[in-house]
Amino acid sequence: MRVFVAVVDLGSQSAAADHLDLSRPVVSRYLAELEDWVGARLMHRTTRKLSLTAAGSETLPRCRQMLELCSDMQAAVSEPDEAPRGLLRLSVSTSFGQAQLADAMAEYVKRYPQVAVDLQMLDRTVNLVDERIDLAIRTSNDLDPNLIARKLTVCRSVICASPLYLLEHPQPHKVEDLARHNCLTHSYFGKSLWHFEEGGEQVSVPVQGNISANEASTLLRATLAGAGVSMLPSYQAGDYIRNGQLIRLLPEAEPRQMTMYAVYASRKHMPSALRSLLDFLVLRFPEDPVWDIGL
Repeated sequence: MRVFVAVVDLGSQSAAADHLDLSRPVVSRYLAELEDWVGARLMHRTTRKLSLTAAGSETLPRCRQMLELCSDMQAAVSEPDEAPRGLLRLSVSTSFGQAQLADAMAEYVKRYPQVAVDLQMLDRTVNLVDERIDLAIRTSNDLDPNLIARKLTVCRSVICASPLYLLEHPQPHKVEDLARHNCLTHSYFGKSLWHFEEGGEQVSVPVQGNISANEASTLLRATLAGAGVSMLPSYQAGDYIRNGQLIRLLPEAEPRQMTMYAVYASRKHMPSALRSLLDFLVLRFPEDPVWDIGL
């Protein structure tokens, strides 16, 4: 089953053989034995590519489940003080992955050298089970109740612009002034309306501009280039504000806060690597994060 899954994931028998440190004939033999056991042909084999038969499409997810059960069984009976090991697949937004998580994972794998981390930088909500994601970092105030979550930190946003933009445009003094600025917006969050808390009251301001993007890193680059005013997460913009490349605007108006969580699918037979990563993330990203210092 492990050979079959590897062939499908890697796209060829030779790639699977290299990955599993097996010979090509052994890989072919294991596939044939699995087909004999199932009683059906699982793959169409040509010189150009491999494709699943209908029986193969039915068998593949069940093989994945069997392999996960094997891992659960090993985790359940392993020594509790055994060093974490294995592969962890993480899903995270591009902006948080680049700004904060990459450095954190470099520290984590130094601490646990037998763990490998596969970072999936995705600006969409993934299905943890279908996409075989062990843990996702999500920013939300409305989590899926079917998932298990550990709270990490608060995600704050800041309104900012570059000194170049502010040389050519008057600085806004109240949130309503934003309606007269070129506001760079996120395609899915606050596309035309920005929400604030000001003086204990909720305020919403319509905004518009000539650049929008589906991830915050692009908006950051456009803001640094002087294109307009943007609402950026403080974990991403903080360093640029502290070094003067960006100017924070309207500090008395707090954009709507959200909470960051580490989410996963099941507590049952949790591998020691996942448990260690969760504990690491909770310490690394406390409720009052270091990236908000000085803002």
